[in-house]
Amino acid sequence: MGKLLINKIMKGEDIMKIEIYGKNVNVTDSLKDMVERKLAKLDKFFYKDMDVKVVLSVEKLRQIIEITIPFGGTIIRAEEVTDDMYHSIDKAVDVVERQIRRHKSKLQDKKHTKETIRFENIEPLDEEEDEIKIVKTKKFAMKPMSIEEAVLQMDLLRHNFYVFLNADTEEVNVIYKRKDEQVGLIEPEF
Repeated sequence: MGKLLINKIMKGEDIMKIEIYGKNVNVTDSLKDMVERKLAKLDKFFYKDMDVKVVLSVEKLRQIIEITIPFGGTIIRAEEVTDDMYHSIDKAVDVVERQIRRHKSKLQDKKHTKETIRFENIEPLDEEEDEIKIVKTKKFAMKPMSIEEAVLQMDLLRHNFYVFLNADTEEVNVIYKRKDEQVGLIEPEF
C-alpha cells in the first residue's frame, strides 16, 4: 500500500492535510476530488492543521474506505464498506461528523481538544444525552500465557477478543479477530 498523495484543502486560514492511500484500487481524480470535497465540510469543526489519513481499498466486491483523524490525544475513525466506493465515502464522512456531534460534550471536557475543535460549530445530536450504561462486569484471574495460548483460549470461548497477561512481556495484552478473519494483537505503550 503506497501513499498516493498529500493534498491540502484550504478555507481561509484553515488547512486540512489529507493523505490518500490506495490498496488494490486505482485512485482516480474523481475519487480524489470526492474525498476532498466531502472531507472539506468537516473543516469547520477544527481550528488548526489537521492530518487526515484516508485508505481506499477493494476486496472482491467490497469497496472500503477508512478515515482516521488524530487530534489532541483523541482519534476519530470511521470505516465503511459498500459495493460502491462513492457510497462508502459518503457514509464514512457522515459517520465522522456524527461522532463529532455525538461526543461534543465529552470532547469539550478534554483539555487538549479545546485547542483543535471549534465547538461553536458543532450542533449536538438529540441522542447526546444518552449515558453509556455498563450492563455487565466480569472479573477473572489472569495467568501468564503465550500469544498462541491466548488465541486458542479466544477460539475455545468463541469470543472476538481475549485479554491476557503476556508471559514474554509480563504486560496485559489483547488479541482480537479482525474483519479479514486474521488475529490482531494490542500491546500497551506507556
